[in-house]
Amino acid sequence: MPKSISISKQLASIKALRKCSDLEKAIATTALIFRNSSDSDGKLEKATAKNLLQTQFRNFTEGQETKPKYRDIFSELDEHVEDKLDFEDFMILLLSITLMSDLLQNIWSVKIMK
Repeated sequence: MPKSISISKQLASIKALRKCSDLEKAIATTALIFRNSSDSDGKLEKATAKNLLQTQFRNFTEGQETKPKYRDIFSELDEHVEDKLDFEDFMILLLSITLMSDLLQNIWSVKIMK
């Protein structure tokens, strides 16, 4: 089985991203992680999505398990009609978890001015 190419090398291979902003790189990174984990139809299995959250997004999810909003998000994921998520669903999932996470509160408290 061939070895996969790292996300950083994939990003470097995209000419349009060479002079992009940090925000553009963040979205491009998310898109590549989704694409690398999705099936041939561009969809992500629910179990794969949960695994990505545990491995690639754990600093946003750790310690949130007891929060009702967090449980609601995962209940909605479990009840999702399709067994797979498209990129839009995945981004909404990431954004929903980010908004309720303790880490976001820590980010908001970072001093940005001298």
